[in-house]
Amino acid sequence: MLGRWRRSGQLWRIGVRWNSSATERTRNIGIIAHIDAGKTTTTERMLYYSGYTRRIGDVDEGSTVTDFLPAERARGITIQSAAISFPWPPAAMSEPSLRSHIPHNINLIDTPGHADFTFEVWRSLRVLDGAVCILDGVAGVEAQTEKVWAQASAYFIPRLIYINKLDRDGAAFGHTVKEIGARLRVWPAVCGIPWWGPSGKLLGVADVVNLQALRYPESGDGKEYQTFDQNAINDSSLIEELKTARLALMELLAEHDDEMASLYLDFLEDDKNPLNIPASEIWESLRRCTLQNPQVVAPVFAGASFRNVGVQPLLNAVVDLLPSPAERPSPEVTLGQESQTDLVTLLSGKAISKHKKPLSLALISACALAFKLVQDARRGIWVYVRVYSGTLARNTLLFNTALRGSERAQRLLKVFANDAVDVDSIPSGQIGVIPGLKFARTGDTLLSYSGSKPTGAVETLQLRPINIPPPVFFVSIEPNSLSDEKSVREALGLLLREDPSLHVTTDEESGQILLSGMGELHLEIARDRLSEFKVRAHVGSVEIGYREAITQSSGWVEASYNRSAAAIFCSASVEPYDPSAGAEQLPDRNGAIITLSTPEGTPEPTEESAEQFQEFLRNGVLAALSHSPIHGYPLHSTLVRISLDTMKLPSSPPPPPSIAAAARLATHAAMRASSETAVLMEPVMDVVVSTDEASLGPVTHDLTAARGAVILSLDADAAERPFTSQTSNEVAVENIYAPPDPFAGGGYDTNGVVCGTAMKQIQARVPLKEMVGYLKHLRSLTKGRGTFTMEFDRFERMDSRRQKSVLGGA
Repeated sequence: MLGRWRRSGQLWRIGVRWNSSATERTRNIGIIAHIDAGKTTTTERMLYYSGYTRRIGDVDEGSTVTDFLPAERARGITIQSAAISFPWPPAAMSEPSLRSHIPHNINLIDTPGHADFTFEVWRSLRVLDGAVCILDGVAGVEAQTEKVWAQASAYFIPRLIYINKLDRDGAAFGHTVKEIGARLRVWPAVCGIPWWGPSGKLLGVADVVNLQALRYPESGDGKEYQTFDQNAINDSSLIEELKTARLALMELLAEHDDEMASLYLDFLEDDKNPLNIPASEIWESLRRCTLQNPQVVAPVFAGASFRNVGVQPLLNAVVDLLPSPAERPSPEVTLGQESQTDLVTLLSGKAISKHKKPLSLALISACALAFKLVQDARRGIWVYVRVYSGTLARNTLLFNTALRGSERAQRLLKVFANDAVDVDSIPSGQIGVIPGLKFARTGDTLLSYSGSKPTGAVETLQLRPINIPPPVFFVSIEPNSLSDEKSVREALGLLLREDPSLHVTTDEESGQILLSGMGELHLEIARDRLSEFKVRAHVGSVEIGYREAITQSSGWVEASYNRSAAAIFCSASVEPYDPSAGAEQLPDRNGAIITLSTPEGTPEPTEESAEQFQEFLRNGVLAALSHSPIHGYPLHSTLVRISLDTMKLPSSPPPPPSIAAAARLATHAAMRASSETAVLMEPVMDVVVSTDEASLGPVTHDLTAARGAVILSLDADAAERPFTSQTSNEVAVENIYAPPDPFAGGGYDTNGVVCGTAMKQIQARVPLKEMVGYLKHLRSLTKGRGTFTMEFDRFERMDSRRQKSVLGGA
C-alpha cells in the first residue's frame, strides 16, 4: 500500500481562520538539538510533506525556509529561532481514529544548536507546549543535547526523540537509545526502529506500535513510500525484532501507566497474546506517559531526514503524542516584587498582593508574551507573540509592562517563516506576529486592557521572566565619522530590542562604544547584522570582559556634584558583597543599600519623593559600577552603601541627573579609597570536550598543563557519565530495550558496551581567555574529530601573574 500526501500550500494559506476547536488542534512545538544534528533539514521535510513548500530547501545551498537571515544561510546554521506554521496531516482521513488522521495546525520553532545562542533557546522554550529532540545517530547524545534537554526539563516540556542520520556509516541506533537513558535520564520508549538491508543500507523504518514496515525508495523526495503489514514483510529478522520491540514497549508503558498495566494484565490472565493489544490503546498510553510531569518516558523514532526517511511518522507522533495549549499548565508570572504565581490563579481573582489586597485583573482582556523580535530591511520590525489568555484583536491598544507604555497593534499576522498573511485576531494558545511596534522588545509582556492602562501591581506583570546571563566578550565600535554616530546608535538599539543578551555601554573616558555578548560567534553575528543595517563603523576585535572586585571596605567618603544651581552631597562606601547584608541585588552579583539622611526633628520626604530619590541614587550607583575608576572594568561582588543628605538639598527640587551624578561621584570616590585592595576577576567557563579515545590523553594534558583547567569528570564510557539532566529519574541502562546495531562499524556491541571507537567526554572548568580560538587547536589535536561546548560558569579572582598579563605588567 502506498502512502501519499499532496496539498497546495498556497491554497491552505488563503483566508486563515481559527475555529472553536483551534486550540485542541494546535501544537506549539520546537526542535531542539546539538548543532548539525539535522534540525533545519528535518524542518524542511516537514514543510514539504505538509504541502507548505513545493521544493525541499537545502542547508548547504542556503535555500532553507526557516534559516532566512543572510548570516544563517552563509554559515549553514540556525541563529535566530524562526517560527513557522503548517498543517498536518494536509487532509483528513476518511475514517479518522487517531488525532493524526485529522488536520492540525503546527506552530514550529527551529531553535539554534550552537552554545553561543543558548539564551535564544531559553526564550524560545518559554512559548513551547512540546518539543522534538533530534539526535545524530552517529554521534549519539552530545553535550549541547544534554544542556538543552535540561533546559526543556526546567519548563516541564513534553518531548519526543528522533534519532536522525541513520543512513550514515557508523550509525548506531541501539547504542544511542541506551545513551538516552544513561545521559538524559529518561526511559526511551522505542516506537520506530531502522530497517537495514543485508549490506547495511537503510531501507526504511519499522513502526513498532502499528507492527508495520515503511520502505522508502532510494531516490525520490520521500512523499511516496510502501507500507507493509507484518504478514507482508519479507524480512524474518525484522519481523522478530519488531515483535520484540512491541512487547518491550508495552512492558515499559505498563510500568508507568496504570491503564496500560491493567489492560496488559487482562490479556495475560485471559491467555491472550499481548501483541494483539490494539495500536490505538498503545498510542493513548504513550500519550499519557509523554504528558507526565516530570517526564520519565520519552517516545523514540528513527529516520534519516536528508534521505527523506521517517519524517511522516514523526509528524504523526507530534500530533498524536504532544499536548495542545489547553493541556499545558498555566505559565508562571511575577508582579513586581511579589512572589511568583501562575496566570490562571492571577486572572481568577484569587491572587492577592503583599498588602493582602485582591489584585484588580478583571479588565485584562488578553495577555501575550513577545518572545522574539526580528528587524528586516524590507518588512520592518516583526514581533512574534504567544497569546496566553484571551484573544488579541487587531487595532488593540497594548500595554507593555516592562516599558510602562502603550502602542497599538494595527496589524496581526499568521506566520510562515519569511511569509505571512493578515488575520483579525490571535486567540489564546496561538502564535502570531505584530508588525510595526516601535518600542516592544524580546521578552516583554503585552496586555490588552480596558482603560488607558493597568493600575497598581498589574502594570508590573511579567510572563515567564528569565535571567539574562552576564556577557563575557565585547568589541569596540567606532563610527566612521561624527555624522555616523546617530545611525550606529539607532542600529545598536534595534539589536538590543532583538537580543536582550547583548549589552551596549559607553566608556566614560574615551567615549568609545562597547558591545558585549555571550561568545565570539554571537558578536560576529551582531557585527553582520550591523552590516545589514548599512552602518558605517569600524568593529574592533573580540576581547574578554573582565571584572574588578573590592576586597576590603573603603569607609565612608563624601562627594558633591555642583554643576547645578546648588551642590548635591552624597556619601558612599564600598565593601565585598555580603548576601546577608539585606542589600538590593544588582547585576554582576553587586548590591546596594540606599538611605536618605534626615536629621531628627526635620520633616522626612514624602513616600513618593523618597522612592524617586532612591531611583535616582540607584541609577548613579549602577553607572559607577559599570566602569571602575581604577582599571576601567565593571565591578563584581561589590556592596555599595549610599546616603543622600536631604538637608543639604537645594530648596527647589534638583534635576534627577544631578542626584544620579552625585551618587556616581561618591561611589567612585569610595572605590578610589580602596584601590589598593582591588583585584581582577575573569570569566571561567564550564567546558565539555568530546573526543575519540586515542586523543583523550593529549586533550586532557593540553587542558590542564597549557590552559589551567580543572578537570571535573573524565568519561570512561558514555553510560557511566555523571547524570546532567535536571530530572531525578533513575534509569537502569541494562533494562533498556534497544535493537542490535549490526552495521555500526565498531565502537559498541548490542548492549551498548564500548568496543574501541567511542567518543569520550571531558568536563572541565577553564578560564575563558584560554578558550579563545580553541576549536582550531582541538581539531589539530584530534585529527578533526574533536568538538566542544562551553557556557559561562562564574567569575573567579585572578592570581597576580594572570592579572599582570591582562594589565600589561601594570
